[in-house]
Amino acid sequence: MSNLLEVLETQMNVDVDSMDPKVAKSFPIVPHNMTSNQLLVNEQMQVPENREMFLTAVKEYGDKGWEAVLDRISVLICAANIDNIQGRVLLQTSPFHAYDTQKVVDHARRYAVEFAKVGIDKSRFCIKIPATGPAMNAGPILLKEGIRTLGTSLFSLEQAIASSQAGCLYISPYYNEVRAHADHSIWPESEDPATKHTMSSRLIQIMETYKRLYKETGKPQPMIKSASFISWQEAMACGEMEMHHATISAEVLAQLAALPATSSPSARIPGVPKVDMTKPYENARPTPERLANVSKTDPIKPEWDGVRASTDIDYLADNGKALQDAIERDPATKQRLYEALELFKGGELRSKALIEAAIADLKKA
Repeated sequence: MSNLLEVLETQMNVDVDSMDPKVAKSFPIVPHNMTSNQLLVNEQMQVPENREMFLTAVKEYGDKGWEAVLDRISVLICAANIDNIQGRVLLQTSPFHAYDTQKVVDHARRYAVEFAKVGIDKSRFCIKIPATGPAMNAGPILLKEGIRTLGTSLFSLEQAIASSQAGCLYISPYYNEVRAHADHSIWPESEDPATKHTMSSRLIQIMETYKRLYKETGKPQPMIKSASFISWQEAMACGEMEMHHATISAEVLAQLAALPATSSPSARIPGVPKVDMTKPYENARPTPERLANVSKTDPIKPEWDGVRASTDIDYLADNGKALQDAIERDPATKQRLYEALELFKGGELRSKALIEAAIADLKKA
């Protein structure tokens, strides 16, 4: 191993948080999965190399409305990158549907139809659904149809437990709130985020809870795909915490690839090899000794009484009422979830404007 990216790949599955094929092909590892969101789709729609793909989608689907065009182009962008990854491509349902179970189900089904049209099997894609009460209720419905899901915009243990109850294949806890990417004054920057970042405790609590649930019930638990990194140290921290996947932006991947494989608080050289990802909880190890006390506090909620969220509560019942109540009781999660959804709404609206302008131009021609 010559760089930290290669070290991290020995500890967890490295995914690419970019839809650009050049990014997936530019590093010394082959990414496992490719994640995306409304911002990344909008970005790729405007890349000159994708102009013909975009216009073809408008011509073929424009009479069905802008949403149909957006679904089509989103899947085509995935198809252009799927040969550059080992596993699944991921698309996110509309943030405008975050509190409507049926609309989440319908959108996921539309994606599945489009994936089938380009020859991408259900084993090669996954649909991201927000970790709200109503959206989580879409998980069991889609699971019965063979459509796997990921619980996203996730910041709390209650959201993680609900994702387990929903049958999600993955969850993506955000290491940083979305505002921190633009406003570093609220970013808990640290050279050792595994022990000092305010979100580390919640990530370890989620992992420990999933390990316990698997041990007690034998039921598969979602794999943890950590997300929203600002620094390379945060990605390495998730490797030390033995998360299963990390989905990493082009910028942070480049930082990791440029750094030599030398010791750092989270590099663990020689490292502890990652668990078998086909059965990630069967042979799960205890929390690393250096991090054993991290999950006993919650810096995001200093008044926390030390009692973790109950796994006996049905967070999906009554349209996810218990989950919504838990989110309301946790101001940080409530705010961060809202801001994430608003950010993705903005990306979708920009795509809508581009598509509607292209449809109008087509009608004039």
